[in-house]
Amino acid sequence: MFVFNLSSAFITFFAVVGPPKVLLSFARLAPTRSTRDLRRLAAWSTLVSAVIGLVLGFSADEVTTLFHISDQSLQLAGGTIFFVYAVALVFGMHLGEGGDDDHLPNPMLDGFRELLLPYIASPLAVSAVLVASLTKDDWGWRATVAGAYVAVVVINYVAVAVLAPLMRRTHRTSLEVLSRLLGLLLAAVGVELFLNGLTGLGVTMLAGH
Repeated sequence: MFVFNLSSAFITFFAVVGPPKVLLSFARLAPTRSTRDLRRLAAWSTLVSAVIGLVLGFSADEVTTLFHISDQSLQLAGGTIFFVYAVALVFGMHLGEGGDDDHLPNPMLDGFRELLLPYIASPLAVSAVLVASLTKDDWGWRATVAGAYVAVVVINYVAVAVLAPLMRRTHRTSLEVLSRLLGLLLAAVGVELFLNGLTGLGVTMLAGH
């Protein structure tokens, strides 16, 4: 059975919304923005993303109660989402990235819109925070989950701030390779979460002898 702890929560968040994914998102914005603008956009989007993670981490139980969602249902749904996204990632498809060619007059707001689903309010990240937070029913664990998520988004900001000057010249192939490797990890996490949800519903897994 898959058990969430600090390291597994951190690794899951790193795979879901870590630097490989975020740098790809920012690389799409780099050709039309200065290094200063990229860093400002990274700072604000990171702040908003961290606040969302903190709120969800500490209110996961209330959110699932409000929508009448069981822990097992969330694990099944989260595992399915992780697996589908991971398979797409392995094959080089990035689900949730905006394809709209229209741009807003304000570059900062336009950047926020581009980063909304892949980073700021990523459905994968939301699922991961909720699933991780609900694995243990105590405030210390919720603080651990929230802290792990904030640590990842801070790493994202540092990565973007440091690499911003190179993004216009850096080839995306290396980031794509790392994303596909993390996709394999995320697929395994998705399968384990799905099996854990089935176990919680009383479905017995038969082990071969």
